[in-house]
Amino acid sequence: MTNVPRHTIPTENGAPAKPRLAASVILLRDAPGGLEVFVQHRVSTMDFAAGMVVFPGGRVDAADHHGWNYPADLLASHAADWHLSSISEDPALEHKMAGTILAAAIREVQEESGLTLEAANLRPWANWITPTDMPKRFDTFFYVAKPAAGADPRHQTTEAWQSLWMPVQQILEAEAAHSLKLMPPTFFLLKEIAGFGSVEAVWSAEHDVIPVLAGPGSLAAFLKAHAGP
Repeated sequence: MTNVPRHTIPTENGAPAKPRLAASVILLRDAPGGLEVFVQHRVSTMDFAAGMVVFPGGRVDAADHHGWNYPADLLASHAADWHLSSISEDPALEHKMAGTILAAAIREVQEESGLTLEAANLRPWANWITPTDMPKRFDTFFYVAKPAAGADPRHQTTEAWQSLWMPVQQILEAEAAHSLKLMPPTFFLLKEIAGFGSVEAVWSAEHDVIPVLAGPGSLAAFLKAHAGP
């Protein structure tokens, strides 16, 4: 597993305002050149992650809290995967919150790419929380997903100027050459996924979800280190 920055999640005493719940989906497919991921190139006028390459996703909305009926065993499995995260703070609500996050992930992918995912084709993969010194903060739940055969997402969000499938290795090489910009979660998650040879290898991997909260100043330091000459 790729090393990622970790930091103890603060207690509520003196802690910043609670970050907003969000979901993001790493759509994967096998290709002759290796694993590919569906990404969005965000427009430069956005107030968050402007000009960055990101996965489809967004914050949890009120509608995500109801209207779904996912299998109980699926919710139990997801809740178990998220057991170290904020949505498991209340054991009585963790299955409901797992469904809410899942609903947000499926909705965001449909809205941003026109692709309708089956709940069984998403697997909890990572949880990143925006550093405490940032003015806009999210508690983001990342899934890996394998679209059904023949399903093809498309570009249909105004938050990005381009959405497309790209080889994971190509994205990382472009980032190293400073022709693409990535936020820390995107960078570290792609580095991790690059170590797998296929969608099935990702899907079947032993993988614990450990929340990541880098310390104050970490985002600025990351962007400076990856800014290039």
